[in-house]
Amino acid sequence: MGLLTDRREFLVGAALCATTGIAGCASPSATESPELSETLDATAQLPEAIGLQTTVSGLDAPLAVAFVPGTDQQYVAERDGRVLRHGPNGLQDDHFLDLRDTVETEGEKGLLGMALHPDFPDDRRLFVRYSAPLREGMPEDYSHTFVLAAFEVTGDGTRARRDSERSILEIPQPRPLHNGGDIAFGPDGFLYVSVGDSGESPEEVWYDGPGGGNGQDVTKNLLGSVLRLDVDTWTDDRGYVVPEDNPLVGRDGLDEHYAWGFRNPWRLSFDGEDLYVADVGQNRFEEVNLVEKGGNYGWNVKEGTHCYKTDDCPDRTPDHVRGGEPLRDPIVEYPHEGDPISGVSVIGGYVYRGSALSELDGRYVFGDFIPEGQLFVASPPDDADTDVGHEANGLWPTAALELVDAEKLTRALSFGRDEDGEVYVLGTGSEGGGLFRIVSAR
Repeated sequence: MGLLTDRREFLVGAALCATTGIAGCASPSATESPELSETLDATAQLPEAIGLQTTVSGLDAPLAVAFVPGTDQQYVAERDGRVLRHGPNGLQDDHFLDLRDTVETEGEKGLLGMALHPDFPDDRRLFVRYSAPLREGMPEDYSHTFVLAAFEVTGDGTRARRDSERSILEIPQPRPLHNGGDIAFGPDGFLYVSVGDSGESPEEVWYDGPGGGNGQDVTKNLLGSVLRLDVDTWTDDRGYVVPEDNPLVGRDGLDEHYAWGFRNPWRLSFDGEDLYVADVGQNRFEEVNLVEKGGNYGWNVKEGTHCYKTDDCPDRTPDHVRGGEPLRDPIVEYPHEGDPISGVSVIGGYVYRGSALSELDGRYVFGDFIPEGQLFVASPPDDADTDVGHEANGLWPTAALELVDAEKLTRALSFGRDEDGEVYVLGTGSEGGGLFRIVSAR
């Protein structure tokens, strides 16, 4: 795959944008979000600009990076199914792992997520999430198979054994859209997996507006959700067990669910026990959520804090749906136009814990698929007593950081964070595809 030129080619749907381009995919009349504009003064102490230091070049469409503990090596996942190894001698010619014979890349499909086991190198498993052809026993009119699998890494760390694949979870996907795809281990040692709604809605569940969507259905499938799995234990018929304290264990719903109500949760990350999930919007608003166990994040009753396709909508489910759970608002929201902070597809990042840019410490750094010379930073509100750290208007103060070498990043695809807490952007630009460390502009 060459440089990405269509903002929805794999984040929001190639079918909708292949002929219309960027302008044709934007909402014709997005509503402004004055809350964001009003909070910008709270981040005045931030640097006006930051730089990008190229650490890995020669990539195509990099979507994930794993920093090998205790070494100066990184594994980088390419959308086409390759995992590459980078070390002191640069990018290695031999593929660390090559799944191109099984990974499909049509639409938004591909090798979408990767994570090392948290006990690596003692536990030498590499986990990947990829799109495969439709497998036996799945509906014939479906698009493809969501595959979560583990591979054994050799003792010298130079490759993952292709013949060691152990399938952990397979999900039939109705369409090649809204796949989510990111995976990350939490501080509890469990694996968290983002799953998009696949662009489909099941039969009406509880909401009679534009349709509850797969995100509002926790009983029929695992779509539109974040899953939580124990991958250190497995049974004969599946490669994981469900943690006993998952929110739907013993209740009506599929036990794998951790949180739901998502459209396309493209990237997720942890900072301590805090789980950040960036959910790509439909055509008006992008959002980032601070996710709690059992939380319902509103899609597609809401898009961000706004009713979706209706003037009025509920703020919670009815009493007969899990006791009337609230539809939780995001901590960050920005429109597709009409605001100083705007864009087309949110690319979730990480809380900065490094030393190169002390002004960013404790702040959530993220971006948009089309950066237009900037990244974003959201700051936790000062009032720790507010609900889940929210301000009264439900949104965190958010600001833009200018990129002094903006030509390096014309498409942002993903983010990473190393052992020292430094934050990286994966994307494409004037140097091709690469991994870029965020550094001081000076």
